[in-house]
Amino acid sequence: MAPEIANNWAFDWLWGLPLIVFTVVIHTYGLGFINRKITSTLDSARWLGEFSAASIFFVGVTVLSVTILHGLDGAIWAIAYRFLGALQDNKSAMLFSLNAITTYGHEDLQLAPRWQMMGALEALNGCIMFGLTTAFLFTIIQKAWPRA
Repeated sequence: MAPEIANNWAFDWLWGLPLIVFTVVIHTYGLGFINRKITSTLDSARWLGEFSAASIFFVGVTVLSVTILHGLDGAIWAIAYRFLGALQDNKSAMLFSLNAITTYGHEDLQLAPRWQMMGALEALNGCIMFGLTTAFLFTIIQKAWPRA
């Protein structure tokens, strides 16, 4: 490994770890906000006694909300990439960020070797946030499921 890459990876960690913490805090707050709104709506919808289109609607609204939340998380990383000069334009930064956060990756869009640890840290961040979202969606589905 070239020494300049190893030295820059420390810089990546100095940027990546606070970004992970920040986006997980934002994500958790967002999930809490969505939970309050969906739960209060479900609680006031006493007519939701059986599985219905309304149950599916509440799950759909939740999925849309968490998708927007993941987009916000990706945008935060994209802003960091632009600020650091790791990517040249907003479109590439957002596309790379969403590819990294979902661990999808794309062979045509890569960071320069000096920034690749940042991409790996964002992928780690995505795994954490998708785990939180999966647990959250499971909870919402349980709440929206028929109450017998």
